[in-house]
Formats: sequence, C-alpha cells, structure tokens
Amino acid sequence: MTEKELIKKIVEYFEEKIFQQHINSSLTNHSKLKSYNINPIVVKYLSKVLDDKYSPEGVAKALYYPRVLGTSINTSFGTRIQDMFVELGIAQGSLIKGMDIEFIDQIDKRKKWYQLKAGPNTINSEDVKPLIKKFTDTINLARTNKAMSGVNNTDFIVGVLYGEPSELSMHYKVIDKTHPVLVGSDFWHRITGFPNFYNELVSALHECISNLDTKDFFQKGCDELANEIRISPLFHF
Repeated sequence: MTEKELIKKIVEYFEEKIFQQHINSSLTNHSKLKSYNINPIVVKYLSKVLDDKYSPEGVAKALYYPRVLGTSINTSFGTRIQDMFVELGIAQGSLIKGMDIEFIDQIDKRKKWYQLKAGPNTINSEDVKPLIKKFTDTINLARTNKAMSGVNNTDFIVGVLYGEPSELSMHYKVIDKTHPVLVGSDFWHRITGFPNFYNELVSALHECISNLDTKDFFQKGCDELANEIRISPLFHF
C-alpha cells in the first residue's frame, strides 16, 4: 500500500469512526439527562458561571459542554485509534497482557510490542513505576518462551500518537531511560515505514475536519438537554 493510500484509509476511518460518531453521540446520548450523574451543588454554581443564573440552559451547558468537548471525544480517540491499527491491518492486537498492539518495526525489522498513549502529557507520576514493572515482568516471562528468547528492553515500547520529543512530560522521560518512548513522527515512521507520514497525516486530517458538516449540532444537542432539564422533577427553577 502506498503512503497516500494508507493516509486516505486512516482519514476515512477518523471521519466515520471518530468524528461522525462523536457528532452522533452528542445528539443521541449526551443530549439525554439520564446519561449524567449530577452533583446538585456544583451544577447550580456552574449554571451561574455559564448563564449568570440558575436556569435549564445554564445547567445544560454545565453538563453538556465538558462531556462533548472533553470526555467523549478524548475517550473515543484513545479507544478507536487502537482498534484502527488492527482493523486496517497496520498492526496486530497484542496477546501479551498490558500491551496494545504488536508489529514488525519498519526501520529495524524487529518485532515490537507497544502500549499506546494519546499525547505527551497523558500519564501521572504514579503510573511510571507500575508501567516499568509491568514491562519488566512481561519481558522476563517472554524470555522463558524460546520463540521470544531474543527480546530485550527496546522491544517493549510506549508509543505516543502525537506530539514532539521536546513536549514529553518528565514521567515519560523516566520511562524512556528503561524502555523507548516513541512520539509523533518517530512512532508513525516505525509503524508505517514512511518517514514523513505523521506530518502528511496531520495535514490530511486538517483538510478532512475543514470539510465536516458540524453546523448547529452542538447547539441542538444542548438545547434538547435543556428542554429535558426544564421539565425534570430533579430541578426547581
């Protein structure tokens, strides 16, 4: 498959499985009051912040905005990307516990096992030691299997989907001392074999996003939620 063909497939996947799915979920799920666990004190305060009063519209914004603009799309991005690599035949789902995908590195031609992370600041300090231990335990176990006797620390990797090496948090840099942390263009080069794949993909995705029909969907979903809130016995305006 050529570089352009692969970029086209990935962009189509993003459009259908991430962007359009996010729009659909915003209208069918996140616009429904039953999908929220509500803190009655905080939501009243946030309504005042967003609408300058305690109102159905303000409560709807307090619930809908962070869900649709934050949690929903970020969760979908992380889950779908892992599925995408497997569904498009770019990598295999890993059978090793704690690893997400595995593939033949297109630069050094060794088989590699990856745990995927979305961006360069997506782990906390308490994640570092457990992750290194998990990798170490997995490697020690793998070495008891003759078929994997040649594996070493550099074969078990953290792959960060976007960003630059200079943007990696200190927590990733600690991991990188023991196991490689490959970010952005380096990761995409190794999984596709194309040196400039990451930049070309980002450019193609930007073009795709520019052509998406997003008119009114956000306001429509929020308005539907406000209408439910207005007649709900949970609230007294």
